[in-house]
Amino acid sequence: MKKILKIYLFTTVLLSDFILFAQPGDDDGGGGLEGDDPQPAPINGKLLLLAAMGILFVIYTFKKNRRTV
Repeated sequence: MKKILKIYLFTTVLLSDFILFAQPGDDDGGGGLEGDDPQPAPINGKLLLLAAMGILFVIYTFKKNRRTV
C-alpha cells in the first residue's frame, strides 16, 4: 500500500507541472486572458554600470583574500 501511495504521489508531482503552467490557446488572435503582452523592458540601460561594479567586486575580493592568506 505504501509503495502504491509513493508512486501515486511521485507521478502527481511529476505530471502536475504540465497542468499548473498550461495556458489556454487563443483562436481569435487576441492577447489571451489579460489582453496584449506588455512591451519588454530594455536590458542595456545600466549594463556598463553593472559590469563596472562586478569588476570592482572581483578586485575587492581578490585583495581581501590575498591579505588573509
